Amino acid sequence: MNRDDHPGALTSKELKDLRLLARFIACWCHQQHGAASRQPLQTDKELPGHLLCSECRELLSYAIARRRACPLDPKPACKDCPIHCYQRSRRAEIRKIMRFSGRHLILRGRLDLLWHYFF
Repeated sequence: MNRDDHPGALTSKELKDLRLLARFIACWCHQQHGAASRQPLQTDKELPGHLLCSECRELLSYAIARRRACPLDPKPACKDCPIHCYQRSRRAEIRKIMRFSGRHLILRGRLDLLWHYFF
């Protein structure tokens, strides 16, 4: 699917990236914030309904908005990108979440994430 055909629609790569980010943030939220005040995610109908606290829901909403606004096509990995879409504090927070959740999920059997990490 091409973005030009459906303005505002997500490409399959964008959708895959956002689903992975939602999974990582949900893992972080579950491990760090516990079950208190977590509610289902209701941002985009394409993303699964993860349980997130208000802080993590806000971070994911910010990440979705930044991903949709990325001017580069094709989008490189954020660590290799010449333009940084996130605010400095948000970038550090996402980096911390990705590091924790990636390690956590891989050690618990999600070996398919290694493919995403290396490619």
